Amino acid sequence: MLEDGHLTDSQGRKIDMKNTIIIMTSNVGSRHITDQSTKLGFLDSEEGAEKSHQRIKNDVLSELKKTFRPEFLNRIDDIIVFSKLTREGIEKITAIMLKEITKRLINMSIQVEFDQEAVSYLARSGYDSQYGARPIRREILTKVEDTMAQDILNKQIKKGDSVVITLKEGKLAFEVIQKKGP
Repeated sequence: MLEDGHLTDSQGRKIDMKNTIIIMTSNVGSRHITDQSTKLGFLDSEEGAEKSHQRIKNDVLSELKKTFRPEFLNRIDDIIVFSKLTREGIEKITAIMLKEITKRLINMSIQVEFDQEAVSYLARSGYDSQYGARPIRREILTKVEDTMAQDILNKQIKKGDSVVITLKEGKLAFEVIQKKGP
């Protein structure tokens, strides 16, 4: 597939893959990213950050060459080395995930608003430097979705209500503003 541009399935049929982009991911060399970012802290300049990223990229590419055979690496057009997520990036990811919940609840005629402290709290408590941003989804599921689902089932949150989620005393607080009228 990587050389001839076609894939052969189990029945011998050839599938044209010439206009296909294949994205592969690997954690090879991720330790270099983690190690360097913990040593560096905050960099003084963009130039310093660029030099650091270049050093990390070189280390990761060296690790790739040790792990994969040259025949495989020569078939790859480009290799991108990503930087470690920043706190700001983690909060943006969290906000995007929370927006998905907001959209689902709007379809149920329930408005939801998260204040910035609640977003920051979920980002901090859900992020894991080893596993990245994936655990944030579980954190949101257990601390936001499960709580709201229970409140909806118990009729504490009803169609037309608004819910404001804030951080109080280190925990998420759900303030329900009930719809006025019949």
